[in-house]
Amino acid sequence: MSATAVVRNARELLDEAGLHGAFLVRNLDTGAEIGFDTDTPYPAASLVKVPLAVAVLERVARGELDPAMPVDVAPGRITTPGPTGLSRFRHPARISVEDLLYLSTSVSDGVAADALFDLIPPVAVAAELRRLRINGVGVRQRVGDLAETPAERLGPDDVHLAHSLAIGAATPGQGHPVAQLDVTRANSGSARAFVDLLHTIWRPSAIHPTTAARIRALMGDNLHRQRLAPDFASDASRWSSKTGTLLHLRYEVGVVDHADGQSYAVAALTASRVPAVAQPGSEATMAQVARSLHDHLRTGTLPWWG
Repeated sequence: MSATAVVRNARELLDEAGLHGAFLVRNLDTGAEIGFDTDTPYPAASLVKVPLAVAVLERVARGELDPAMPVDVAPGRITTPGPTGLSRFRHPARISVEDLLYLSTSVSDGVAADALFDLIPPVAVAAELRRLRINGVGVRQRVGDLAETPAERLGPDDVHLAHSLAIGAATPGQGHPVAQLDVTRANSGSARAFVDLLHTIWRPSAIHPTTAARIRALMGDNLHRQRLAPDFASDASRWSSKTGTLLHLRYEVGVVDHADGQSYAVAALTASRVPAVAQPGSEATMAQVARSLHDHLRTGTLPWWG
């Protein structure tokens, strides 16, 4: 099957699941890739925690930040479903920078991420990316801003209204009345930008080797395994990733390292047109689409369901 047919099949799968999105898969050694809508920017949601980790660890590598430094963190006291870690703590805690980094990256803890943003503000993270010549990922706001969408202002019985607003109010230029969904105001990045970022972490680049190694380990310990992991993790491959969720948006970016030495970076950014919080079928379709692109690139074939 040709690459054109694979992409067409992928788009059809997404449409049948009530999704649209941007996908990119790249062989990290040859540079060969396959995808679609790869340069369309999306709000980054929790994917911003990866460039945050880069900025923190680069300062550690330069001796500017002590990873053992204790940080006093106020409790998140969040009771709505979704957030994890310190976000749900009810009492203050004292945690080291390095442990905050684990909570932010591997557990996707927003309160831990904002404790790190207190040390390195978004503008400084963006400057670090420019220094490293990592382009296309915009860092403009703290993670706590993601917990101030219409969904948090409505009761649990009305969350679908927030999703309806998120789905229906976008402009053709990716603007949005909800600031967290407006790519000109929010943290943002395209499928290509996130694959480029992963490429700099998995292969030699301007990023310090100890920074890259630690981020690979943190992404390998990602606790959120419900999206792409079922189709990429096996005894013969290691799946390392970061997920992101914001209203109707569901993302995952990561790298599959195969036992034969080949590695593929994957970015799956999707938006649903279904106003519902729980969509396990959508997440299964994300994995199907990402795996179909990966398999075509790796072997020239589709998996059995293709």
